[in-house]
Amino acid sequence: MTPAQRPHIVIIGAGFGGLYAVKQLAKADVDVLLIDRQNFHLFTPLLYQVATSGLEPGEIAYPVRGILRGMPNVCFLRGDVTGIAPDRKTVMVHTGHGTREERYDTLIVAAGSRTHYFGQEHLAHHAFGLKTLADSVILRNHILKCFETAAWTADPAARDALTTMVVVGGGPTGLETAGALRELYKYVLSREFAHQVDGLNGRVILIELRDHLLAPYPPRLREAARRQLEDMGVEVILGQSVIEAGADSVRLSDGRTIATHTLIWAAGVTASPIAALLGVPLRAGDRVPVHPTMQVIGHEDIYAVGDMAYLEDKQGEPYPMLIPVAKQQGILAARNILRRLAGQPPQPFAYTGFKDRGLMATIGRSRAVAWIFYRVQLTGFIAWLAWLVLHLITLLGFRNRLNVFVNWVWNYLTYDRSVRIILEAEPGAPAERADSVEDSEEQPGEPVGVILAR
Repeated sequence: MTPAQRPHIVIIGAGFGGLYAVKQLAKADVDVLLIDRQNFHLFTPLLYQVATSGLEPGEIAYPVRGILRGMPNVCFLRGDVTGIAPDRKTVMVHTGHGTREERYDTLIVAAGSRTHYFGQEHLAHHAFGLKTLADSVILRNHILKCFETAAWTADPAARDALTTMVVVGGGPTGLETAGALRELYKYVLSREFAHQVDGLNGRVILIELRDHLLAPYPPRLREAARRQLEDMGVEVILGQSVIEAGADSVRLSDGRTIATHTLIWAAGVTASPIAALLGVPLRAGDRVPVHPTMQVIGHEDIYAVGDMAYLEDKQGEPYPMLIPVAKQQGILAARNILRRLAGQPPQPFAYTGFKDRGLMATIGRSRAVAWIFYRVQLTGFIAWLAWLVLHLITLLGFRNRLNVFVNWVWNYLTYDRSVRIILEAEPGAPAERADSVEDSEEQPGEPVGVILAR
């Protein structure tokens, strides 16, 4: 089949679902176009470590074109998807230098998820998300600047507000962020500022709406996680929500007001806005309903995978927004496309649990909880080691793995966080010198000028 006759497959999103679909199609007799608004794949589970000065941004991102090297039938287009026309089988892509219309025979939508405020969009103006690399750099800059300002603030109440950090969400991201913030203060910032100012607080508060943390975990691990957090000095508030936020305070549902300049939102995610471009009725979390074959209901030539796809398991529950699910769905979608081209029947999605190592959350230095293969429950140092190994294996790129491992060893031995750099844009510098660092599997980002000026 000549290149002009070969089926043209377009994939939106260079996250795990999109990339694993690409790998399945790389040696097939098809042409593949991968579209992403950034030129790198992002390992989102470690975003909080960038935000808390543990890792450099480049250590959790890998260039897309480097991944596609050696795949001659795959092209990459960097741009924002602004429209999808299933009737014409085209995708509209804004590249920054105009809009392109890309034709497809088959489309895979793997655009991931974004921060979910559960209808409280008014909180977004004062809250920091942790879904993109841009988010993590923004938050790192903000925290370090707050401590620098606090060091020269005479009023104790104002100083405490600057160094109080509130994290909303009792899932793994919330726990990991709260623990890392507390360690950043306890082992690094408190020592560096001690000679200049007395009584620096470094208060970290974790707020969860439910009456327990880590909802999918067994009760024993939930309690172990709470206990480990509180042993570190994190204040855990359960059964409350943030109902109002300002530049220097938040108000809880029970009427309490907490003076703080830092509100970090880790309470949940919803599907990418690209889902709405398909013109189909969306399900919970704005996810796209799909058949077990991963084909979008009503559009046999469009597949949705990963965080965007709504597919229920045998218990009637939607598959979770996890990396192993996205990988397996991306692989299945690609294989079903090839089976369809070969005149073979498609296969249904069957989640192979043995490929899913279970659930894990690190809480701090030698502190973690892990539910290995959903059978073995681990806490403390052993769970922490399991978490480290799993994340090193999943991270793309040998250089990234090596750099992250070296940083972790250094941080463990020295109690240091070496990436304490405030990046400020030069006055008048054009934002287009560099784009915001984020993955289209998440959400549209901001130019560096915005990142550095928040």
